[in-house]
Amino acid sequence: MMMGKKVDMTVPAVNVVKLEEVFQESGECAVAGTVVRVLGDISGNMLLVFEQETAENVIKKLVGSKQSPESEMGSSVLCEIANIISASYMNAIAQLTNLVMAPSVPATSFDMLGAILTTTFIESNQYDEYILDIETVFLDSDTEENIGGHFYYIPMPGSLEKILKSIGIN
Repeated sequence: MMMGKKVDMTVPAVNVVKLEEVFQESGECAVAGTVVRVLGDISGNMLLVFEQETAENVIKKLVGSKQSPESEMGSSVLCEIANIISASYMNAIAQLTNLVMAPSVPATSFDMLGAILTTTFIESNQYDEYILDIETVFLDSDTEENIGGHFYYIPMPGSLEKILKSIGIN
């Protein structure tokens, strides 16, 4: 519960996609992106992405007033959301795969999705072309409004293969 409201989360799809496809789909879209580094057996980066308007709506719902995502409060809210969600996803993946994962402190940036992905991709020394795209939808139980975003796992070389192998996919 946040602000006395129940918020549910669903994951309608999890896909292994080429980074190139993400660029083609929405690389020029202005977004708020929050990066959480993944430490442990399957290191990499997790990136929570909301379109700018969606980020503003999420922040308004959680703090009760309009705040810019770039403001200290807005950035803090986005970091906390990413922290909670990434920890949940990491726990689920760790339980499913028996691999160790731990989150770092999140950091938020505001730019075109392509620029944020490129920076995250380069920083993770990832030269493989595949990432994990976890579509994420939040449902406000009061208004029944769906709020969508994407959560990308950008693995270090070899990490995605470890995940897939541990669940029997080669």
